[in-house]
Amino acid sequence: MDDIVKQALAKWPNVPSCTGWLMLDRRGQWRMRDEAAQASGSSGVPIRHEALLGFINRNYECDERGQWFFQNGPQRVYVELGYTPWVVRLSVEADGALALRDQAGSPFEPSAVYADDEGGILFAGASGPLHTSAPLRIAVLHDHDLDVFADHTTLADDPVSGNFHWNGGASLPLQSIRREEVASRFGFVQSPAANV
Repeated sequence: MDDIVKQALAKWPNVPSCTGWLMLDRRGQWRMRDEAAQASGSSGVPIRHEALLGFINRNYECDERGQWFFQNGPQRVYVELGYTPWVVRLSVEADGALALRDQAGSPFEPSAVYADDEGGILFAGASGPLHTSAPLRIAVLHDHDLDVFADHTTLADDPVSGNFHWNGGASLPLQSIRREEVASRFGFVQSPAANV
């Protein structure tokens, strides 16, 4: 968390939180949702300002109930999740190694891989250095990277079982999961606004 945010929290500790105004979509884009977007259920407008995106990413945390928020100075802005609290991109580096990076650009080291019943791929891994409030991170793979994933996966006869071949010869078994079970299994709240 940024020092300026910590100072604001100390100065104004009782600022009410807000919900519904910020979304992390299925492709890892942060979106602003005004009242019209919230009323219509739309995703809102993508945030393009690089400094603001960096500020959101550095101050993105999880509370004790599994609700993710952006600490905007003294105010918590709870995040509506398009799917999971993290979205990862999978790429092949110049040396041939695979790289997973989350929407903040931080490395993501997978310990498990899942295929959901809607064709989504999810990775579980240890919490990153900036985000220690959640012991295990779950991230959906950006759909533009499914080809890279397929190139490094050996499937069995059943389309949702096989092995994902990670770096250093590691092989992670592909496990099946129902999309509707992901939030409860990994302890996060997809829509804090629905709990208000």
